Amino acid sequence: MSSPGLRERKKQKTRWAIQEHAVRLFVQQGYDATTIEQIAEAAEISPSTFFRYFKTKEDVVIQDRYDELMAEKIRQAPADQPPLEVIRRAFVDGFQAITEDEMDQALQRAKLQLSVPALRMRALDNLQDSIRYLAVPLAERLGRPADDFRCQAFVGACVGAMINALLAWANDGGDGKAALQLIDQALDVVAKGP
Repeated sequence: MSSPGLRERKKQKTRWAIQEHAVRLFVQQGYDATTIEQIAEAAEISPSTFFRYFKTKEDVVIQDRYDELMAEKIRQAPADQPPLEVIRRAFVDGFQAITEDEMDQALQRAKLQLSVPALRMRALDNLQDSIRYLAVPLAERLGRPADDFRCQAFVGACVGAMINALLAWANDGGDGKAALQLIDQALDVVAKGP
C-alpha cells in the first residue's frame, strides 16, 4: 500500500487535531456541555469545516485510525501465519505503533465511551463496521469473498475479546504495557477457551 500524499496527510492531521481538541474539551467541561462551535474554535476551524471531517459530535470520539492500521498489518502478515496469529499480531503491533500521546487520548476516548450513554450506543454501532472492515483483508488472505461470514465471525470473536481487554485497561487506569498483556490474554482465550 502506498503512503498517502501530502494533501491526504494534511487532511488526516487536521482530523486528528480536531479530535484532540474535542477530547480535551470533553474531559475539561463534560461531553454534553461541549458544543461543536467550541470544538471548532479550539481547533481554529469553522463549524462547517468540523462537519467535513466528522458527521456528528459522537463521531469525533468514536472514529480513529486504528482500523486502517490493523487492516494494513493483516495484509502485511506472512502468508503462512495462521489466522489467529495474524489477528493477534495486527492488534498488538497496531497498539505498539501508537505514540504515548495517542495512547493517552485513546484512554480518554475509552473513558468517555464508557461514561456517556450516547457514545456507548454509537460505539456499539461502529463495532460491527469495524468487524466487517477488518474481516476483508483476512478474507483476501484466505481467498474468500470480502463479505465471508466465517471471517466476519472470527474477527468478531477476536474484536469482542479485545474489547474486554481494553475495557479492563481503561478501568485500571490505562497502563500501555498492561493493555498489550490483556489483549494477548484475551486472544489466548479465543484460541484455547476459558
